[in-house]
Amino acid sequence: MSPRFQRLVSYYRPYRGLLLADLACASAVAGITLLLPLCIRYITVNVLEGGVADPQAHILGAGVVMLALIAAHTACNYFVDYRGHAMGALMETDMRRELFDHYQKLSFRFYDGQATGQLMSRITHDLLSLTELFHHGPEDVVINTVKLIGATVILLGINPRLALALLAFLPGIAVFVLRYSKRVHAALRENRERIGDVNAQVEDSLAGIRVVQSFANEAEEREKFGRANRRFLESRTHTYRTEAVFSQGTGASAQLLTAAVAVFGGLAITGGSLGLADLITFLLYIGNLIQPLLGFAHTTQQYQEGITGFERFMEIMEIAPDIEDRPEARDLPALRGDITFDRVGFRYHDRHDAVLRDVSLRIGAGDHVALVGSSGVGKTTLCSLIPRFYEASEGRVLVDGVDVRDITLRSLRRQVGIVQQDVYLFAGTVWENIRYGRPGATDEEIIAAAQRANAHAFIMGLPQGYHTDIGQRGVRLSGGQRQRLSIARVFLKDPPILILDEATSALDYESEQAVQESLEELARGRTTIVIAHRLSTIRRAQRILVLTDCGIEEQGTHDDLMAREGAYAHLYAL
Repeated sequence: MSPRFQRLVSYYRPYRGLLLADLACASAVAGITLLLPLCIRYITVNVLEGGVADPQAHILGAGVVMLALIAAHTACNYFVDYRGHAMGALMETDMRRELFDHYQKLSFRFYDGQATGQLMSRITHDLLSLTELFHHGPEDVVINTVKLIGATVILLGINPRLALALLAFLPGIAVFVLRYSKRVHAALRENRERIGDVNAQVEDSLAGIRVVQSFANEAEEREKFGRANRRFLESRTHTYRTEAVFSQGTGASAQLLTAAVAVFGGLAITGGSLGLADLITFLLYIGNLIQPLLGFAHTTQQYQEGITGFERFMEIMEIAPDIEDRPEARDLPALRGDITFDRVGFRYHDRHDAVLRDVSLRIGAGDHVALVGSSGVGKTTLCSLIPRFYEASEGRVLVDGVDVRDITLRSLRRQVGIVQQDVYLFAGTVWENIRYGRPGATDEEIIAAAQRANAHAFIMGLPQGYHTDIGQRGVRLSGGQRQRLSIARVFLKDPPILILDEATSALDYESEQAVQESLEELARGRTTIVIAHRLSTIRRAQRILVLTDCGIEEQGTHDDLMAREGAYAHLYAL
């Protein structure tokens, strides 16, 4: 048994009782299906041809037995359909939660190379087919096995020669099913990948709809979507063709068995080795012989479809997070904010060129420093190493003298606040977005944070104040308002370390002034690193660090660096 199959089976463990009850009911359904034709045979052979006394009483008695069997069959089928499906849905829910939890553990390095639409497809569409597999897989195997074995035994008991003639067709049917099930599996896997591409294209186009319309590039987006959609259509058409051959082949096999019963049974009757009543019984049981074959074919197809989704699920689950807590990592509940970069180097992938090389730097607790340099030298990357969004390839990053890898991620990241140029606000209300900084905060603390961020006044001017819905990504607010909400969120978090990454560069002058006041209030008493292209915004920093491809090339106050007429003076002149 492969490790992946063991993992698939493990999801039944919490629902073993429900699974056993489901399989018991499935076995009862199959058994009752086999018993009903025997009741009819009892009437035709034992009562009508046997010449028993009072045949009407025997027929009515058989009818009562059949009614009881039908009632039991209905009750068991109800349990299988309802509780069996519920079990599959519960297992799918467990897997979806597990996958989402795993998404939360993966680092920025993983998301840098992934399309959001593909990741969404894995957590939604891929897992839907597993519900049917989890539910129908075991019970269909039980039902079809009981029916096939039971029908074979009964038919052999009635007429061994005719039964063996029918069974001779089964190996050829089995070879056909196995051969085409592999083709269906490959076609379904391609389907999943193509629909993931469609999802990715839709997500990308809708997320950037304002850019699309501002450039009047709707036709370009339609063409890109059309290409992805056509590829999905091609893969879907190929799948339908493969499934059609598979379905019609199994259907023809069923019809072939029916024709064989009619021909061989008729010959047996003319030869005197089979009675008409037994031929009728054979015809009744042939359905119980054909149905398992079709059932196994359907189960095989269902398994291939489900296992395709499961494999895509496992592809993500088997990606080990590259940033995790060390076994000996500890919580540091109260950091001072002293930061040291010790000969730090970084590259995004082993085959890529280094972004940072041999960077050594110390920022004291409570210091206010600015980080400047041309685009692409790694300013944001350097700051991202502090909360371990990325892991340093060489060297160490220390906070309060402790290697960040020896601090639990939760306690480290709870003490680092980040305000970025690209503000992300969640769909919901103003209150919910500010409260995200500290989920257990009181209403008074939320309002106080908004006031310190110079946001309270504009919030009270909104239609429902703090309970105003701001839309997806805060689209109903201006850029300056969104930025001040993000600052309020960090005020509520109250971290000792603050990173301001181009926090005002996308704002107009008036908004920038309002936000700058909020940022200055936020930075007071915290270790603050400001990343800025607009050098006028960092002139009052205690220390300015100039980052180049060679590391920290210059550092000092604005006046000191201007007097040197070096890299900083050149950037400032530009």
